[in-house]
Amino acid sequence: MKLSILDQAPVLAGGTPREALVHSLRLAQAGERLGYARFWMAEHHDLGGLACSAPEIMLGYIGANTSSIRLGAGAILLPYYRPYKVAETFNLLSTLFPGRIDLGIARSPGGSAEVSMALADRFLDNVWKLPEAFEELLRFLDGTHPADHPYSRIAAAPLPPVPPEPWVLGTSKKSARLAAEQGTAYAYGLFMNEENAKEAVETYFESFQPRRTLKKPYLILAVSALCADTAERALELSLSSFATGWQASRGTPIEGGIPAPEEARRFLEGLGEDEIRSRMMARSAIGTPAEVRRRLERWRDEYQADELMLLSYAHDFADRLGSYERIAREMGLTPRTLS
Repeated sequence: MKLSILDQAPVLAGGTPREALVHSLRLAQAGERLGYARFWMAEHHDLGGLACSAPEIMLGYIGANTSSIRLGAGAILLPYYRPYKVAETFNLLSTLFPGRIDLGIARSPGGSAEVSMALADRFLDNVWKLPEAFEELLRFLDGTHPADHPYSRIAAAPLPPVPPEPWVLGTSKKSARLAAEQGTAYAYGLFMNEENAKEAVETYFESFQPRRTLKKPYLILAVSALCADTAERALELSLSSFATGWQASRGTPIEGGIPAPEEARRFLEGLGEDEIRSRMMARSAIGTPAEVRRRLERWRDEYQADELMLLSYAHDFADRLGSYERIAREMGLTPRTLS
């Protein structure tokens, strides 16, 4: 099974944003060593507990300190930006790190309504126009504007030997259809929305048109996973991320970063142990290496995914890294020999 890593640069309680970003680099380096296929960073804005607002800057930092793992944005929130600038930025990254750069795009706000207003005028209008903006971005990447187009004489320089690989990320039929119609790869965020997954994936597979270099559909399923030596330890470690998500869903985000497991229980008052366990297990692969492998294999087979991308949270970075290490060994990933 092909596996990759999705990172949101979580800030831990008692830690700093800089420490979170350094952990992102260390995780990418570990992923490269362990045999993970790619490492993507998400874009969020003023969202408590997450440190990365500019994936393109982090990709330059990580690319300079790795040698072979593919790197990407998961995702650039295109309604905030002009397609030409995005194309320039990722062509530059592809020039620096040839054949290693993925450009994922999405339409989500990645923050509050006030953040959306601060970042861009008429954000909702830009969301509706995302299909046109994405096509314009692809034309800049491919150099395929028609001769009579106002942009036909300009290039998103520097032009790399291998262009960045475009992706659409999403959790709906709209995003699936956009990827299919434009002939790009598609990443579905199962950890965010399982309800629409079957319909979206079927839409992508059934509607795919090989308009670009990708000859057949390619699906990544992004899932939440946490692995430890025992199931109980894995569940205990998962309390940190569960409490963070639980409080955010109630409109009362936890201040100061992701809490330690023992502190996380304070934010889950009113939920019994059985309910906590049930909710955590419903949408995540949590447990021993063998238990996590079985869940990952079921997801792969159920959705016919070409690749799984793992998002893993733990308050202690060593526990988080250990989770990826255990999964890599259990799934038989081939470690890389680094120069």
